[in-house]
Amino acid sequence: MIPIIYEAYMSKAQKENATRAKMKAEETTDTHVAIFPCPAQGHVSTMLKLAQLLALHGFHITFLNTDFIHHRLHRFGDLEALLQTYPSLQFKTFPDGLPHHHPRSGQSAVDLFQYINLHAKPHIRHILLSQDPGKPKINCFIADGVFGALTIDVAHQVGIPIIHFRTISASCFWTYFCVPNLFQSNQLPITGDEDMDRVITCIPGMENMFRCRDLPSFSRGTGSEIVYALNSLALETRESLQARALILNTFEDLEGSVLSQMRLQFPRVFTIGPLHAHLNTRKESNTETTPSTSCVGEVDRRCMTWLDSQPLKSVIYVSFGSIATMTREKLIEIWYGLVNSKKRFLWVVRPDMVGPKENGDRVPAELEEGTKERGFIVGWAPQEEVLAHKAIGGFLTHSGWNSTLESLAAGVPMICCPSFGDQHVNSRFVSEVCKVGLDMKDVACDRNLVENMVNDLMDHRNEVFLNSAREVALLANRSVSSGGSSYSNLDGLIQYIRSISQEII
Repeated sequence: MIPIIYEAYMSKAQKENATRAKMKAEETTDTHVAIFPCPAQGHVSTMLKLAQLLALHGFHITFLNTDFIHHRLHRFGDLEALLQTYPSLQFKTFPDGLPHHHPRSGQSAVDLFQYINLHAKPHIRHILLSQDPGKPKINCFIADGVFGALTIDVAHQVGIPIIHFRTISASCFWTYFCVPNLFQSNQLPITGDEDMDRVITCIPGMENMFRCRDLPSFSRGTGSEIVYALNSLALETRESLQARALILNTFEDLEGSVLSQMRLQFPRVFTIGPLHAHLNTRKESNTETTPSTSCVGEVDRRCMTWLDSQPLKSVIYVSFGSIATMTREKLIEIWYGLVNSKKRFLWVVRPDMVGPKENGDRVPAELEEGTKERGFIVGWAPQEEVLAHKAIGGFLTHSGWNSTLESLAAGVPMICCPSFGDQHVNSRFVSEVCKVGLDMKDVACDRNLVENMVNDLMDHRNEVFLNSAREVALLANRSVSSGGSSYSNLDGLIQYIRSISQEII
């Protein structure tokens, strides 16, 4: 049994840091914010950073987690140290209803979404109405907008102001929002014999940016189930119109044209990203480093020692995120491409990323030998640290938004290999808007393609991509510095939370 709230002994240094943070924070002891992310790695990681930022400013924070995710945070992340660093932060949990052995990844992740929508409301309601000794009542609810209707409904039931947070890009959120327009203009659905390079022209602020192939993966198909799923997604997205405000992990210089259109529908949009860089900026320079909160698996820090021994910008980092899966055949093709490129590579291969081995499955000797010479494979890596390392020259990514932002902020060019959801939108954004990488969507992922793209990114067009990446990184880090757009927007969000929290007596 995992305790809901940890009360660990604080070291002298941690006590001093907590005291310093308390003295620095403005008087907001009556503000108590509940934060509820979708129980998936990318969502939890992002919203936990927001929790830390708000705790730095004196807010009481109750972070709602499923038992499964909380167990992994406790097992693989330094959760006790996190709570010692932020004494006003606590965790409360509830069951997700799935068996412990359920994979909760790949296509099976759908089961998790369905359970939360059907059964989580009474658990969330109970937590929002509870009051802990020595703490004020919860008077603001920041919820993951992916559960739009659920969270709006429970917030209205308990009478607590709600703000939605979306962990996707503004561009993807706006694309979801505009799905009804796409149907009305006959740009959806995408038929089986469709020209996938047909340009989408009626998304305000993104006219002519996307082709059919760049729309979210579930836009493809004409069956009634596809149409129903798309319309449901649009309705869920539009539920955020009922929230008091919308928080996005992006910044004005990156998605300004889209944000200007969004604000015609959503008057209060707070862009406070990149959140990982913003948290680093806000922490006092003399405080301890924020503990790792990875909940996917145990971080293998040997990869950092290996990177320390590699030449400048010589390594391509490869990771396909926390829930994506692939066939063994595709893994082998990618592996051959990496080895045949003759480039150094650091590759994250999660234990659950590939299906069970078949009889006789063996790794070809040339792959094992090539990896010993120039590669390093781990089960999980400290990605923010990896991307910031001087040895990293490129990133082969699934194009999840967190990974995309972390790479942009670090000035690392990308090869985008999207598989589902928002990743198709993000990959187009990287290649055609930011121009900091290559898009590998809708092509056969064979060894020759991987080899050619790695060499293109790391050699042939390396200088062009690096220059563009440095420019975007400068804008990203400027946005979270004092006076920057995200820095100012977070200050505005903090003041807004204070004001609406006073509505609860």
